[in-house]
Amino acid sequence: QVQLVESGGGLVQPGGSLRLSCAASGFTLEDSAIDWFRQAAGKEREWVSCINSRDDKTYYAGSVKGRFTISRDNAKNTVVLQMDSQKPGDTAVYYCAHRLDSDCAGKVGHDSWGQGTQVTVSS
Repeated sequence: QVQLVESGGGLVQPGGSLRLSCAASGFTLEDSAIDWFRQAAGKEREWVSCINSRDDKTYYAGSVKGRFTISRDNAKNTVVLQMDSQKPGDTAVYYCAHRLDSDCAGKVGHDSWGQGTQVTVSS
């Protein structure tokens, strides 16, 4: 059974950092393209970042580019989202999702989502 579990959320002050993890079971993340999304209260879900499966090319939304970094830890079968220089606008529930294709540039859906982890940026 394919399953994703996010962790690492919490409360952080503006300018601070958090490191989110997306751990997989039932499949190998190394062979998968993974998206991160976020959804703030009362707002639509927003795409945040993606990492390709074959060449590990990374993609970022303009709102997080230069502050967030997506990467893999294959030994732990985990995809990590490092969030630095955080802003109150980053407050949201963050989700990882397994893409149906191997390339982030494709327009396909997802077959597995995590349960989400809350990130709150506030002083």
